[in-house]
Amino acid sequence: MWWRDAVIYQVYPRSFQDTDGDGVGDLRGIERRLDHVAALGADAVWLSPIYPSPLADFGYDVAEFRDVDPVFGTLEHFDALLTAAHERGLRLLMDLVPCHTSIEHPWFRERPDFYVWADGGPPNNWVATFGGPAWSLDPVSGRWYLHSFYPEQPDLDWRNPEVVAAMQEVVRFWVDRGVDGFRLDALDRLVKDAELRDDPPARAPFALPLLEEFGRLEHVHSSNAPEIGRALEALREAAGDTLLVGEVYLPAAEVAPYLEHLDAAFAFELFHSPWDAERLQAALSGAVELDEPAWVLSNHDFPRLATRFGPENVRAAATLLLTLPGMAFVYQGEEIGLEDGPGADPPYDRAGRDGARHPMQWDAGPAGGFSDGQAWLPVVDPAERNVAAQSTDPDSLLALYRALISLRPRLGRGFALREAAGGVLAYERGGHLVEVNTTRESRPSAARGEVVLATHGAPRSGAPLEPHEARVSIG
Repeated sequence: MWWRDAVIYQVYPRSFQDTDGDGVGDLRGIERRLDHVAALGADAVWLSPIYPSPLADFGYDVAEFRDVDPVFGTLEHFDALLTAAHERGLRLLMDLVPCHTSIEHPWFRERPDFYVWADGGPPNNWVATFGGPAWSLDPVSGRWYLHSFYPEQPDLDWRNPEVVAAMQEVVRFWVDRGVDGFRLDALDRLVKDAELRDDPPARAPFALPLLEEFGRLEHVHSSNAPEIGRALEALREAAGDTLLVGEVYLPAAEVAPYLEHLDAAFAFELFHSPWDAERLQAALSGAVELDEPAWVLSNHDFPRLATRFGPENVRAAATLLLTLPGMAFVYQGEEIGLEDGPGADPPYDRAGRDGARHPMQWDAGPAGGFSDGQAWLPVVDPAERNVAAQSTDPDSLLALYRALISLRPRLGRGFALREAAGGVLAYERGGHLVEVNTTRESRPSAARGEVVLATHGAPRSGAPLEPHEARVSIG
């Protein structure tokens, strides 16, 4: 299967490349920059949502599933992008949002039976992900509707067979157009308790980060219903053999049932681990038990690697991500070390995620080569880091990403954690030893064979690991 051990490059379309001067990235801009993705060595591109949307949640509130928002272009532009990607040997993944729609989707008025409703007030204590009740009053009908996220994102009722059929048609529309797979958004919210029972108080902290109000409850009824398999089976039936990667915000121990129908699921315990060898090892221990983990260390929803772990650790983090077995997702800009920007004032995103969404920096110009107009968010520091400069520097972070991706096929699929010096994460990969020094101090290396890749300086077998260094050795 093409996706096994694939590197998938996430494009946030608003911030990748603008070609019409309106300050917002577009499909023609993505097509223009595909050579960068191909030169990186990636196997596929994942597009964050490009559907028409009123932007209450920046595209994850979909107003029409079978079209392109005019700010990005047209279906013809999409077809041209898809063709250009395939010509370069790149697959293309869509971002599918099956849990909910925009409140401005025609279905909300024309097919109210597609949604989850209650009469006489909220029927339970469910809380929305970003805080506040998960029920809102519709002033037109006088009824209450469910929304797992913002009030502008009413939840679809996947217990209604007509909803299932409608979403299957959405999947087939894009598969027939030639897409190679889907990243499936918020899958654990797809099916809820049929009786709409209260969620009990949380008995212990959840295994993954939650906002405080949401984390006070144990979401045993508002998400992850036992019948989820039927919904996933329907998505699989419509998708055929195209790739399905699930955003399942659950600990690894609870993800296995989803993989009966999906090809892979994101390993969020590693994603949210602090930069500490013991914590990273614990996160890996659970996730590698999954049949097909999808590794990711950054995306459009959370601070970037350089912001979370510090710029001194981005090279080691790249080595960790790209030497694990299974597919790896790289968020645009991580390959040049972008840090979070200041966002907008007032913010565009109510959940405070603007900082990780600033435009891609292609050159050292004042707009970073992103746009000839006023960018929707400003570029952060194009003079300090940009693709053009790093492309010709053999010691750059971009060069390291290319080297790591080139190395991946030689690593094989075996994996075993190894004991190592304090502060060092170590594991075997198909006859290779990977060591990641998470500390600010030198640490002894256990490798005795040839060093095939090192993040700091010339590879030297047997030499101590430098602070923040990662190294791949034979044997």
